[in-house]
Amino acid sequence: MASLPFSATSFHSTFICFNYKARNPNLFFLKKGSSFTFSRRKFIIKSVASDQRQDLKEEGQITEEASLDTFVPDSASIASSIKYHSEFTPSFAPDHFELPKAFKATAESVRDSLIINWNATYAYYEKINVKQAYYLSMEYLQGRALLNAIGNLELTGAYAEALKKLGHNLEDVAREEPDAALGNGGLGRLASCFLDSLATLNYPAWGYGLRYKYGLFKQYITKDGQEEVAENWLEMGNPWEIVRNDVSYPVKFYGEVISGPEGIKEWVGGEDITAVAYDVPIPGYKTKTTINLRLWSTKVAPEKFDLSAFNAGDHAKAYSEMKNAEKPRSSCSLGRNRTMILCDDRDLELWLAYCLYRDSVVTLSILTSTELSSLDTSKPFNLSHLKICYILYPGDESLEGKTLRLKQQYTLCSASLQDIIARYERRSGEFLNWEIFPEKVAVQMNDTHPTLCIPELIRILIDVKGLSWEQAWNITQSWLLVVVDCSYINGDLSTRTVAYTNHTVLPEALEKWSLELMEKLLPRHVVIIKMIDEELVQTIIDEYGTEDLDLLQEKLKQMRILDNIELPESVAEMIAKPEKSSVEAIESTEEDDVSDEETEPTAEEDELEEEEIEEKNEVPPIIEPDPKLPKLVRMANLCVAGGYAVNGVAEIHSEIVKNEVFNDFYEMWPEKFQNKTNGVTPRRWIRFCNPDLSKIITKWTGSEDWVVNTEKLVTLCKFADNEDLQSEWREAKRRNKVKVASFLREKTSFIVNPDAMFDVQVKRIHEYKRQLLNIMGIVYRYKKMKEMSHEERKASFAPRVCIFGGKAFATYVQAKRIVKFITDVGATVNHDPEIGDLLKVVFVPDYNVSVAEMLIPGSELSQHISTAGMEASGTSNMKFAMNGCILVGTLDGANVEIRQEVGEDNFFLFGAEAHEIAGLRKERAEGKFVPDPRFEEVKAYVRSGVFGPYNYEELMGSLEGNEGYGRADYFLVGKDFPSYIECQDKVDEAYRDQKRWTKMSILNTAGSYKFSSDRTIHEYARDIWRIDPVVLP
Repeated sequence: MASLPFSATSFHSTFICFNYKARNPNLFFLKKGSSFTFSRRKFIIKSVASDQRQDLKEEGQITEEASLDTFVPDSASIASSIKYHSEFTPSFAPDHFELPKAFKATAESVRDSLIINWNATYAYYEKINVKQAYYLSMEYLQGRALLNAIGNLELTGAYAEALKKLGHNLEDVAREEPDAALGNGGLGRLASCFLDSLATLNYPAWGYGLRYKYGLFKQYITKDGQEEVAENWLEMGNPWEIVRNDVSYPVKFYGEVISGPEGIKEWVGGEDITAVAYDVPIPGYKTKTTINLRLWSTKVAPEKFDLSAFNAGDHAKAYSEMKNAEKPRSSCSLGRNRTMILCDDRDLELWLAYCLYRDSVVTLSILTSTELSSLDTSKPFNLSHLKICYILYPGDESLEGKTLRLKQQYTLCSASLQDIIARYERRSGEFLNWEIFPEKVAVQMNDTHPTLCIPELIRILIDVKGLSWEQAWNITQSWLLVVVDCSYINGDLSTRTVAYTNHTVLPEALEKWSLELMEKLLPRHVVIIKMIDEELVQTIIDEYGTEDLDLLQEKLKQMRILDNIELPESVAEMIAKPEKSSVEAIESTEEDDVSDEETEPTAEEDELEEEEIEEKNEVPPIIEPDPKLPKLVRMANLCVAGGYAVNGVAEIHSEIVKNEVFNDFYEMWPEKFQNKTNGVTPRRWIRFCNPDLSKIITKWTGSEDWVVNTEKLVTLCKFADNEDLQSEWREAKRRNKVKVASFLREKTSFIVNPDAMFDVQVKRIHEYKRQLLNIMGIVYRYKKMKEMSHEERKASFAPRVCIFGGKAFATYVQAKRIVKFITDVGATVNHDPEIGDLLKVVFVPDYNVSVAEMLIPGSELSQHISTAGMEASGTSNMKFAMNGCILVGTLDGANVEIRQEVGEDNFFLFGAEAHEIAGLRKERAEGKFVPDPRFEEVKAYVRSGVFGPYNYEELMGSLEGNEGYGRADYFLVGKDFPSYIECQDKVDEAYRDQKRWTKMSILNTAGSYKFSSDRTIHEYARDIWRIDPVVLP
């Protein structure tokens, strides 16, 4: 148990009385009196834990079953705790209790409660030495934590009342919290949902990630479109994290591999940094289980700082080691005769973070007061010297950007695996046995970013722990999974540690790293990857033999980890000298039996025969590297080869993974491949963000059980036609829409009518997600409105507010053009007096979790319109459906399963299907595609300049032509456009019948029961990790 906080005892109350009578067993608080003034005063500080234990023992209140963590606070004790933190753990001046200070003190008060359960959780896991899952992800898109934490602790009402006593509103205080900038899109949001479910379901697990100082970026929308600035979310500190200065690990880059005694490899030289742990508690809902998200930050050990050089005035030399992991020196040039003079380190960090977003190479120099007029801009600054944990996904167009990304990925993998292994050793004690390591550890790689944990695990086991290659390889991966009735029978449990979740079918997203870069940065790992590749090549040869060399060559080309690299010598020799086949042996015997009466061959015939023999004995090269192409390491292939399980994240996606993306692997190891359809946590995404709807669901289902058993949502189906339910449902939706309208006015200055349909598409901006199709449809709608009279417009179109949100990656030019296009259309439409409230177009800047929590409850139609076969799953579609929002979409990702569950009549479907896409692209390449006249009409309208002077030729041109980069409408916007606008006509028709629309909305919520992350986590735990829930006593 954690130590109790110190407390003040002399300002009108004392921390002496525990509220022990409450039934909630989750935590304790200290109770104080009811006077709440914040004038400065003298305090007497003492630790009261021992006094309170003694008091309770004297009163006979402590039993073997009860302990201090069985106490639950009331509003008075919460208020005292908040006041205590405002005085004794301050980050602000003591004179005032404004909202920022109120948030910080409130969060620290909640954290006290979490720490008790947090410590108890892991003390118990250590005690029973339970098998634990470890989730490695480059992203965790958590959102704000305050309301989620107190909601899971069932303390929302008590905290609201306490803050009211202190002069503040809980919602106002919660809005002071910045979103944790640790992720960008669905990958990070999924990881955070999984942590919530793991804690709620009492599964022993940890998350591992990186502590990004500036996240991705903060997005502004200006007349020029999207602009990016550094998102300084840690500027005021993070009250939820605890730095573990005693938990740190060395991480090495560069250097060389040498052979030691008995051929043992040793990685020496290079640069070393230190990864330091920052822990964030993740509470479960209505449970004491509180799991951990461990985030790594990097620094350089003090001994790397050259104090002698610094004192001698050679500051550059003194900092040369430290700047690799931390930060560069203190000024920069913008180039092109523009200079930025940076006042302090913070200015420098913000500017360099911006450069990373844009993948810019900036120039640095040291400035003194006498050098400002002669700024040295001659030396380009190497981006790989930036702090590793500055930002998420630095631009990777340059070598420096690629190097930094690879450093980030390896830092995550190395620090996490060292930590996992240290924990295993500590729990094993004197009974350490590496053969049972996979019985205690399951590592899940969330996409290909953590792939390096495969060679890193092998490196640690061999180089540090002294295991053989065979032992380390068997511990890492498995060939021996057999599926029987959804359970696994394992020939050898010691060969199951690392598993891989695939999240994409886009070729560019299946990471490939330059072998040259990896050899420089991680030389030891390249040696290990080559050994894994050799193991894989041997397995492929064993599977397919060497008789059909064309087949073998094709399999090796598709399946090898190393691309455009010659075969290992041992394998090449084996193929070059194949064993004599039985047919060849028979032919040889027949030749020996030829009659001696045959005539002797001529000299010319001898020469021809020798040439034929030489030609017959020649073996065509299986792998012939092309010197014009780069040598690559294919990380996804390494994941499949080195992992014991591979899963997709939706049924259709998993089929594409098996039949297209990794078909050759699936044919060889079908038992490795599974589906685990994604899910989202119903706590954050209904219960806490949509309290009005939650109350209705609880009323009509009979209890709050649906929050952890979403199957209860199906109960709503039998009431879908009930007029009372429909009336309550519509009222709740409208209240949420009023909130959204107010939010849009605050963020964008646009005024929208809450009685119009709220049509929302919020997600990362990407061509395959087809925000372009949406805005082209809106342009078509606007053009038709302009051609009609006022009466015709009202009769033809339902009023609609079209809301967009999402970030375009800073170097993704086409995505940024789409953002610019949307905002230009909005600027024109929203100021058109003829259209008025019949159509509005709003782009919400800086879309994040908190914005989603506002928009989703008030949405009525949501667009999930990616090109079929290109979205792995999607999770926002699940959040919208849970909140009674009707989807318009293609048969892509989880849309397929959502449509099955909510009913075909309650989903607006359009567009080509996944199996048609390849044929449609071929048709386009052959010049056979004929665009719909309405689509051509819209393009011409855009080019007419009606939406402003910006030149949209590149954007419109991408939808034209039959072939070429950036041409030929690769994502089939033109093909699906007719089907899309006809589908939108059906949407208008349905919306006019509000009784029908409300029933559809209710059935969407009812059918969303399947898409809880609780269900997904149960499947991972059962089928992949083989872990069981552990309920704290």
